[in-house]
Amino acid sequence: MTAVSEFVHHHFRHFNSAALIDAADAYARHVDSGGRMLVTLAGAMSTAELGLSLAEMIRQDKVHGICCTGANLEEDLFNLVAHDHYVRIPHYRYLNGEDETRLLERRLNRVTDTCIPEEEAIRRLEGVMLDQWQTADRAGNRLLPHEFLYAALRAGELERHYQIDPKDSWMVAACERNIPLFVPGWEDSTLGNIYAAHVIRGDVKNVTTVRSGIEYMLSLADWYQRASGEPGLGFFQIGGGIAGDFPICVVPMLQQDLEMKAVPYWSYFCQISDSTTSYGSYSGAVPNEKITWGKLQAGTPMYVIESDATIVAPLIFACVLEQ
Repeated sequence: MTAVSEFVHHHFRHFNSAALIDAADAYARHVDSGGRMLVTLAGAMSTAELGLSLAEMIRQDKVHGICCTGANLEEDLFNLVAHDHYVRIPHYRYLNGEDETRLLERRLNRVTDTCIPEEEAIRRLEGVMLDQWQTADRAGNRLLPHEFLYAALRAGELERHYQIDPKDSWMVAACERNIPLFVPGWEDSTLGNIYAAHVIRGDVKNVTTVRSGIEYMLSLADWYQRASGEPGLGFFQIGGGIAGDFPICVVPMLQQDLEMKAVPYWSYFCQISDSTTSYGSYSGAVPNEKITWGKLQAGTPMYVIESDATIVAPLIFACVLEQ
């Protein structure tokens, strides 16, 4: 262990801090023994610049697949090409409606304390993606949302706009390693909305040029069967929502709906969430509840850290990387 991991192992001894250590050590044991790990990203982790630590996890083979929202997929690239134009609002808690309207007039889209600049980030990426979509549309090709972004990165179409070191982009790292991505509900993202607008305008003729969420489940089912062999596939969930709910369903789907035999369960589970356990709050549901749905089993190592993922996830990653 070195500086960061030594510090947290010395000081983090109880409650959520102890859960962090237990989860980090179990994560490290799992991947060091040859196990694989799926990481899920909800919330606004890309705008929180999780790529600073997640990219290195990918490069060092500590992450083998990612399930994320469409927002996290695109916002890592927004940051890559427009970082210098972002505006931080440290006093965001005290904004009133007029303050928010002034940000809108400046075409600044606020995510908590950070504003994404529409022209430099969103429209810049839109131009590149429209070319990708139209080229595929004319050729009769169909790709998943992340495959279009991978193609743009590999073609170097964004390089002239880079405003951060690409080693700090988790999407660049994922593309270089060609790890599988799963993006359920992509259509509610900014690029998903933009794609719908271009279909309505007729700029893209075939709405199915971008493949669907059901096709992501088919892709996930195939990958899970290949990746979950001994010593197993773990599940590291950041936040709640569709990014976590979608992939964890693959096990009961294979076991119960397809009636496949000998489908292994997830071999590790950790959730970082500030959503507390309550009636009707699936994101706050404890792992034990997932046992009744056939998603986990009683013997699965399970960890819940009730805290801010922007603080917790980089510390866990530092421990796993022995930083």
